[in-house]
Amino acid sequence: MKNLLRSEQAMQLALVIIALYYQSIHFAWWLWPVLFLAPDLSMVGYLINSRVGAVLYNIAHHKAVAGVLIIAGVVGHLHVVLFVGLLLWGHSSFDRIMGYGLKYPDSFDHTHLGFIGQNK
Repeated sequence: MKNLLRSEQAMQLALVIIALYYQSIHFAWWLWPVLFLAPDLSMVGYLINSRVGAVLYNIAHHKAVAGVLIIAGVVGHLHVVLFVGLLLWGHSSFDRIMGYGLKYPDSFDHTHLGFIGQNK
């Protein structure tokens, strides 16, 4: 089952990369890894406590948030909003391929996909 779920996320990531390629926003290639990793800045909430960290992390990694941005970008012809939505969707898919899921408020290691790190 784990490999089936990972393959599903890999396909979603591939579709996002294709969609981003056809976007009308052009930028330097080196910005791609920087922007792709930007949602992980939401982990700064863990400096306050695990509950705040989980809320911020989950907002930045929830595919419904990405979906709303994608829809708003398409409907409103807002290319930057569409780009951000696609970027969030792709980043979330990549995280799930790597085994990182949405966080429970008790600790960073407790995700909807199970435990990560030393608590595995």
